[in-house]
Amino acid sequence: MNLLSIGASYRTADVAVLERLVIPESSVPDLLQRLVAQPYVGEAVVVSTCNRVEVYAAVSGFHGGLGDICNVLSEHSGIPATELAGHLYVHYGEAAVRHSFRVSSGLDSMVVGEAQILGQLRDAYHAATEVDSAGRLLHELMQQTLRVGKRAHAETGIDKAGQSVVTAALDVAAEHLGGDLTGRSALIIGAGAMGSLSVATLTRSGVGPLRITNRSHDRADRLAEAYGAIAIPFDQLDEVLREVDIVVCATASTEPVLTRERLERVGKDLIVLDLAVPRDVAPDAAGLPGLTVVDIDSLANSRRTSPAAAETAAVEQIVVAEVDNFLGWLRGAEIAPTVAALRTRAEEVVSAEMRKLMSRRPEFTEEQRGDVSRTLHRVVQQLLHSPTVRVRQLAAEPGGDQYAALLRELFDLDVPLATQADAVPEIGGKA
Repeated sequence: MNLLSIGASYRTADVAVLERLVIPESSVPDLLQRLVAQPYVGEAVVVSTCNRVEVYAAVSGFHGGLGDICNVLSEHSGIPATELAGHLYVHYGEAAVRHSFRVSSGLDSMVVGEAQILGQLRDAYHAATEVDSAGRLLHELMQQTLRVGKRAHAETGIDKAGQSVVTAALDVAAEHLGGDLTGRSALIIGAGAMGSLSVATLTRSGVGPLRITNRSHDRADRLAEAYGAIAIPFDQLDEVLREVDIVVCATASTEPVLTRERLERVGKDLIVLDLAVPRDVAPDAAGLPGLTVVDIDSLANSRRTSPAAAETAAVEQIVVAEVDNFLGWLRGAEIAPTVAALRTRAEEVVSAEMRKLMSRRPEFTEEQRGDVSRTLHRVVQQLLHSPTVRVRQLAAEPGGDQYAALLRELFDLDVPLATQADAVPEIGGKA
């Protein structure tokens, strides 16, 4: 099995494509089960955020795995596979490991260095664990991915400014409002993870008074209480829209919350930061007088928040070193079935010779037979110990995959293909 990552992000797809691809939390278990039911997919983890949808998989063949995953994503999104292919990036083998570590470190984020992706990756891994779609390979990859992300944030200043998609959107809002948001009234629609982040960020920015609304009023009330904001019943949304300067949309709704008709009734200048995918603002509302909409597409094009080059370079160095470490573990893991097959072959030879000996020497007592058997096994184990320890060490080094192949050839070992690394050359798509 080998690693394959396939996805679409703000780099390769606009929000119209991403909102079709996005996978609601409630749909993740079913999608994971559909993925691992495919012929070439043995393990799967799905990451779905406001600006990326990715599948990390352990596959038995590159082309087969690619086709299986693309077909599942196509069926889920309703986008024909031929059309979807133009929006996907593909990473295989070492490139998949590197991509995973860059994502967790914030290097591949819309706002470079943002830390929210770590929580999103953790949730994705937990979801895969819940339905048992992550096996040994993805367990190791995701655990190391989370560790590398934490290390990058702890050892560098990649996120010292506390930047996020929310802060980037607020920067755009500040430009439209003369550069200062202090005292500007705001409404947050949605009380989930992104809504909570929005409330915290707006509070630090001096925006206020803050109002929060959500279809579940209890969640809005709890979030408002935590930050000294005001919880508003959802049925009062139209009224509140006419009273605020800024609206932050961050719901999980599959339909627009702010329709053209609703926004037409506002009757005043309004800045809406639409951070939801699918979009909370109806596309046909664009161009309404006095309405400014900042969405994922406009943020992706602005690229206005970026850490110092030195911090980015420091994280890149961490990623390079950690990729080498993971590949070393992977090479060592790949030889384990071959070493096990060698030891099994040795045990079979000992057992066969014991049967021959006992047939020729029926006068041996049970005690004598036991002594001979134990002696033969000790001799074989001692002979194999040093070579197998050394071959594991050599296999962990660059180019170490040749040692497993050499052992299989020398001893004519039959190791199931599912335990060996896929031999298709590494392929990295656009990212």
